[in-house]
Amino acid sequence: MVGEPVNVNEFQELARQALPKMYYDFFSGGAEDQHTLKENVEAFRRITFRPRMLVDVSRIDFSTTVLGYNISAPIMIAPSGLHKLAHPEGEIATARAAAASNTIMVLSSVSSCTIEEVASSCNAIRFFQIYVCKNRDISAQLVQRAERNGYKAIVLTVDVPRPGRREADIKNKMIVPPLKNIEGLVSTEVDNDEGSILEGFSKEALDASLCWSCFTDTDFSIRCFSWCFYNVKVEDIGWLRSITNLPILIKGVLTREDAIKATEVGVAGIVVSNHGGRQLDYTPATITVLEEVVHAVGGKVPVFLDGGVRRGTDVFKALALGAQAVLIGRPVVYGLAAKGEYGVRKVIHMLKDELELTMALSGCPSMKDITRSHVRTEHEKIHSML
Repeated sequence: MVGEPVNVNEFQELARQALPKMYYDFFSGGAEDQHTLKENVEAFRRITFRPRMLVDVSRIDFSTTVLGYNISAPIMIAPSGLHKLAHPEGEIATARAAAASNTIMVLSSVSSCTIEEVASSCNAIRFFQIYVCKNRDISAQLVQRAERNGYKAIVLTVDVPRPGRREADIKNKMIVPPLKNIEGLVSTEVDNDEGSILEGFSKEALDASLCWSCFTDTDFSIRCFSWCFYNVKVEDIGWLRSITNLPILIKGVLTREDAIKATEVGVAGIVVSNHGGRQLDYTPATITVLEEVVHAVGGKVPVFLDGGVRRGTDVFKALALGAQAVLIGRPVVYGLAAKGEYGVRKVIHMLKDELELTMALSGCPSMKDITRSHVRTEHEKIHSML
């Protein structure tokens, strides 16, 4: 590729050229047939616009708030692990890019840099993502460290009772460097002859029995809902709420049923996500189920979208279907791999520029002007032909 990239997609090729194959496959790959991975992107292309003409769009404002924090655009950085595999500065470079872009970074619990290192690197608004470990003390310590270091929310990932089958990592025998945030808390030396070391660690450390709980206002009795077919336990989302004052967002919801349960347990927000197509293959693209989740919560909590965003037009489509903001994962890593902190800033800047243009051409001078009537989904197009 000659010259500077002109869109976010071109950063992926630069990342492929810059990274060892094992690491590029780790970041870019999905589960099994990678159907969901591809659909996350393709599904956006099946949504079209219904623009409005003769609207004053001489000034465009796409600034917004998330949990009361002002950000420059409805574009946040999704949690993704091991950024030092993409660039020597790792998550510190990503955090600095978030600060420069005036947006929120969600730091992964399996980051290359520690909670404390990222916190001291810049003044970005930071959320912290966690999994719940079998040893709850580990998760509790991570949450408490995040709270002490100024992180503003906890993002609980709920779609990894077991790791998805990521066949590229299995073939590559993916080697994971030390997981800095949990060094000394859990063994990262896993004897695993079948698959990647990362997969083996996940199976050993993560709690597959995590389930829903509703706490009533009058007592501490618990009504449990089983998560798929895993054993119901008292230790659950209610436990997490009991150990922190930070708001909790739940990431990994794809259905109306789980969206309703999430509001019942008192989460502060929902991230519609299929883990970037890295968990259960043949789950729907997140943009196709966004509206289902938005309707289910009925405005009780904000809903965010994660997965497949590669253009400012994608951001607009998600907003029109009810998302308060989107999270971007792979594009950030590709920018980091290609050009470090500057690459991450460039990726965010490109998406902002494209969103601004989309808003102008659609007749939407501000976020509140973006409505459901500005887009037409594939289902609506098929229905109109019947």
